[in-house]
Amino acid sequence: MTAMTLAKAINSSLRTAMESDPKVLVMGEDVGKLGGVFRVTDGLQKDFGEERVIDTPLAESGIVGTAIGLALRGYRPVVEIQFDGFVFPAYDQIVTQLAKMHARALGKVKVPVVIRIPYGGGIGAVEHHSESPEALFAHVAGLKVISPATPSDAYWMLQQAIECDDPVIFFEPKRRYWDKGEVDTAAVPAPLHRALVAREGTDLTLAAYGPMVKVCLEAATAAEEEGRSLEVVDLRSISPVDFDTLQASVEKTRRLVVVHEAPVFFGSGAEIASRITERCFYHLEAPVLRVGGFHSPYPPARVEEEYLPGLDRVLDAVDRALAF
Repeated sequence: MTAMTLAKAINSSLRTAMESDPKVLVMGEDVGKLGGVFRVTDGLQKDFGEERVIDTPLAESGIVGTAIGLALRGYRPVVEIQFDGFVFPAYDQIVTQLAKMHARALGKVKVPVVIRIPYGGGIGAVEHHSESPEALFAHVAGLKVISPATPSDAYWMLQQAIECDDPVIFFEPKRRYWDKGEVDTAAVPAPLHRALVAREGTDLTLAAYGPMVKVCLEAATAAEEEGRSLEVVDLRSISPVDFDTLQASVEKTRRLVVVHEAPVFFGSGAEIASRITERCFYHLEAPVLRVGGFHSPYPPARVEEEYLPGLDRVLDAVDRALAF
């Protein structure tokens, strides 16, 4: 077991993948000499060379298009999009090409591309640097969408994504980059798309992924002081969602609050709430509630703490669910 930050865990995961498979490449803006704006790829170009850790032009559509071509020729490119809001010039390539090629070729063509996207707020950044666009990708058939909440999951889930023959959108919660946790590099990881119970409880289930898992764990600790037992489910995967694990939790606690940083309106929480209501209708003792961002463009940094779902908003939803 080694203590690592989430950023270091991703770096170590990329290093391990590149050492074990010479077809794994890293591409993106400033990923080489600089080591990325968050230093996540620090040292990789020095150790693996400029042909495997490639500094690209500032052109996201070109980066993803090049990665698709490399994947078709047998490589396993790992693309870094520098910030969440920069992915949209590449959205056309991702949705109309990357997501559809396997089906269009009747399964004969594989496109093993991983697109790493630092996402979410909480770092006091400027416009287009703090968005949570995961629902836009989860809606697209042909893409797998995942988000780790811990250094251990970041380490293992990225390697599993690289080994996957399908395109994977790997959302990295950037404000958790510096959070530390234990990583067992000799462990047997859970299946890539399986949700995990991060904390056992009996009164209500909190479901979250990525940056909001820590907030939900803090909410469960705070609620415990008032005699309430909250279960926290780390979904880990946004598409597909492990509804079986979540259903088992909700059948036990009989209440569910879904938490994500993205706007609530048409967010991933809406699909989760709908599916769990369909599956658990006769077990639920309260409506499934959602906590998330507001339906507005991400605000300036000085007021982002008012926008982001925090402890108070999560606990308020818990109170409302338990009041039924």
